[in-house]
Amino acid sequence: MTEPSTDLRETVRMRYAAAAVQVTEGGTACCGPAAIEVDEGFGGALYTADERERLPAEAVAASLGCGNPTAVADLAPGERVLDLGSGGGIDVLLSARRVGPAGKVYGLDMTEEMLTLASANRKKAGVTNAEFLKGTIEAIPLPAGTIDVVISNCVINLSTDKPAVFAEIFRVLAPGGRLGVFDVVSDDALTPDQRAERGDHVGCVAGALSFTEYRRGLEAAGFTEVQIAPAHPVADGMHSAAVRAVKPRTAPTEAVEAAETAGSTDHAASACRTGVRP
Repeated sequence: MTEPSTDLRETVRMRYAAAAVQVTEGGTACCGPAAIEVDEGFGGALYTADERERLPAEAVAASLGCGNPTAVADLAPGERVLDLGSGGGIDVLLSARRVGPAGKVYGLDMTEEMLTLASANRKKAGVTNAEFLKGTIEAIPLPAGTIDVVISNCVINLSTDKPAVFAEIFRVLAPGGRLGVFDVVSDDALTPDQRAERGDHVGCVAGALSFTEYRRGLEAAGFTEVQIAPAHPVADGMHSAAVRAVKPRTAPTEAVEAAETAGSTDHAASACRTGVRP
């Protein structure tokens, strides 16, 4: 990994470590956990009132995403789910209820403080079919073909090696498995410099792919049936978008080889969100 990429990963890690500490320390106050300040279009308000009421307050307070991936992933009982950049665990806990006791949900995060918070939230929620793992989304610590659905919430844009992320997702998915994520996506007309003018990298803006870049990246990794649908704006020309894709039951040889190669790399990322510029 290059030095700028390493620096960005550490900046992201520090941002989310601080967010986890804020929620944890706020949880000891008389008024409950302190919600992290986020811009419009991000955070726990994107979940229904019924979903929020069923979760520990700390899980909702730590939500920094730009959507609700469990609403687009079409989870079914018995499925194996992986949440990339699981943060305080909100999407893991919701997914665990959807897949039921016959299913299993893994939450992956590189930030120790978030993993500690998520584990505490899992215990408070009484969820027994979920597990949190430490690692990066560019080097997922799970065997190939062991996951039915990969979800994520405003995290992939944080990675400085998105081809590795897409290849790793493809690798861990079983044939016929699918991707259902929310992420920040840019209009095709915006250059990388113009995206950076609208917000910083740790704020989930500067590192966002365009619609075309996202589609091509997933297709290059071997995915089919790619759908990218904007949900709501987060800045001028920048959108929260629902992204869906499928791993074919018979994968092209070159895609499998690329995924296996990516599986031997070791890079970075975590979860999102503040800092959009007007």
